[in-house]
Amino acid sequence: MLIPCIDLQEGQAVQLIHGRRRELAVSDVMGLLDKFRNYPWLHVIDLDAAMRKGDNRRLVKKLCANARKHYGPRVRVGGGIRTVANAKKILAWGADQIIIGSAAFRRGKVNQRFLHALQKNAGRKRIIVALDTAKGCIVIKGWQRKLALRPQEVMPELEPFCAGFLCTDVDREGTMRGANLNWFRKLRAGRRRHGRLQKSLALICPPGKVTSDKHR
Repeated sequence: MLIPCIDLQEGQAVQLIHGRRRELAVSDVMGLLDKFRNYPWLHVIDLDAAMRKGDNRRLVKKLCANARKHYGPRVRVGGGIRTVANAKKILAWGADQIIIGSAAFRRGKVNQRFLHALQKNAGRKRIIVALDTAKGCIVIKGWQRKLALRPQEVMPELEPFCAGFLCTDVDREGTMRGANLNWFRKLRAGRRRHGRLQKSLALICPPGKVTSDKHR
């Protein structure tokens, strides 16, 4: 399954290389909904919120509402979701699932206290945990901070709190060089018993990039 992803920065849909340098930008963000109307899922990521450089809440809310009312895709929203209250608000906007990244970790470990509270209020089936990885290690805070953790090491501990994992290879992100399939194969091989793995593949349709989603 292919999943379109709209990355938002300063009110535009953008394509960033390695999450840093802007390669492309589209101002008609709402127009992308029509482009992606035939896909079953749509990812909306607020990069500004993830990097603590403001947010695109009004635009995220509008995308969720319009996708639900006028188009086909169900919506997953991520970027800067650090509190239960914020997660509940985004779900109330019409998002079907939320993507949790940095908040899933605290002091270099899985943040079980937060995840317990989130699961209680949102429900496990509405939570996706993002495991963004650079040079084999998980990165958080808008990919600015690296943890001494590898995805396959924490998946068993995270699995009870979420419906699946969204794994991004930051080393390839936005480069249009295709996916690091060997890396994804290793993740899948290491998690065959827990298999809720979604593979984020930075490939076509910039700046509304398309990702591959496969549940096991």
